Amino acid sequence: MRSLGVLTATIALSVFYSACSTISPGALPSPESLQFQDRSAQVQQLTRKVAERDRALQSMQTEAVMEYTAPDRHPPRVHEQITAKRPDSLRVEAMSAFSIALILATSGKHLAIFEPSKNKLIRAAATADTLNQFIQIPMAPADAVTLLLGIAPGAASLADRKPDTIAMEDDMTVASWTMPPGARRELGFRDEQLAMVRERNATGAIEYDVRYSEYQDLGGLMFPYVVDATFPVAQSHVSFHYKRPIVNGDVPDSTFVLAPPAANQQANAAP
Repeated sequence: MRSLGVLTATIALSVFYSACSTISPGALPSPESLQFQDRSAQVQQLTRKVAERDRALQSMQTEAVMEYTAPDRHPPRVHEQITAKRPDSLRVEAMSAFSIALILATSGKHLAIFEPSKNKLIRAAATADTLNQFIQIPMAPADAVTLLLGIAPGAASLADRKPDTIAMEDDMTVASWTMPPGARRELGFRDEQLAMVRERNATGAIEYDVRYSEYQDLGGLMFPYVVDATFPVAQSHVSFHYKRPIVNGDVPDSTFVLAPPAANQQANAAP
């Protein structure tokens, strides 16, 4: 009888615990998942700040010191005057010792380069190839303008998406999102500011890696004074150190239109 009682009690306990497991809401999340949720929420908050800055920034005018290195080119520092306006208008005046050596202007699908010393105007399609040829930025004009303004392409769309992964690179928090068609965009944050934008293609190879630093407050808008970009496929590196940038100033569209020179020496570059 004692054995029968023990058996009955065991069966009752088994039924009780089985019922408890049935009505249980599920296992508690692991500490790792809780940590990811916390970090994901923090990254989303920081990404929303980038998106807000994206919406607030429309134009920039600044003097800058540009440095460029590549396997076949190692020019010295070049002083430039840069004017950028959303979405894809850009004007760069490269200075020689005593005058302007080159003027590049792009707006929409059109790009023009003027060489004052030769009184020569070149017209070309506004593509990543032509920007790389003349100002060493192998990017489409719209992406180049976005990155020169210190913001991330597509920041508004990323702000509403949880990152796929979050990792630490030294003292930088790096979040990653999958982008169509299979590319990946990575944003790095340091001291609550955007410190890095990295784009990978579908194979995982890095298309570009852009770093931002030396943030300063410009009328309530935090803005990086140093933009440092690496393009591994092209094996090139370009950096800009801004001097006294003016953001959201009045920049007429005519700024990005170059008139033919008086001597009418024009040439068309390959599209």
